[in-house]
Amino acid sequence: MTPSRPSSFARVSLSVMTSSSQANLLGNIHGGEVVKLADSTAGAVAQRHSGGPAVTAALDEMVFLRPVHVGDIVRTLAQVNWAGRSSMEIGVRVETQPWNDPSVGSLHVASAYFVFVAVDAEGHAREVPGLLPEDADDERRWREAEIRRAHRLARKSEIEEGRRGAPS
Repeated sequence: MTPSRPSSFARVSLSVMTSSSQANLLGNIHGGEVVKLADSTAGAVAQRHSGGPAVTAALDEMVFLRPVHVGDIVRTLAQVNWAGRSSMEIGVRVETQPWNDPSVGSLHVASAYFVFVAVDAEGHAREVPGLLPEDADDERRWREAEIRRAHRLARKSEIEEGRRGAPS
């Protein structure tokens, strides 16, 4: 059994400045660029927490709250919300700030929940450390992650059941 780690152990924050090459037809940053940055941040957290390679197994949810504009400084903040035997849920918060006006505070523009699985050299799932929530927010994140996990598993089960009963 791998010793548990505190939620603060693997927290990561990444920042980038957006450019016109990332813009969509509306002139805002393409949502896929934001997803890519969030996935990269979540991957760094998963690697740190698990102590080795981890792969994206699912993007459970990505909510876009506001557009990201060309030239914005985009910052992602991520941490492990829940850890199971070999999988982890990583929560990512995406914030922006205009590049040319430091007086404007950060805006929360998106949130995402990724599921990562730790893998060994052969690509098989491996055990991850447990997670030790450190405060009330960490406890809330854990509870909410368990709800998302239960919904994922129930949806998968219902789909599989429907396929077994469907004519081929």
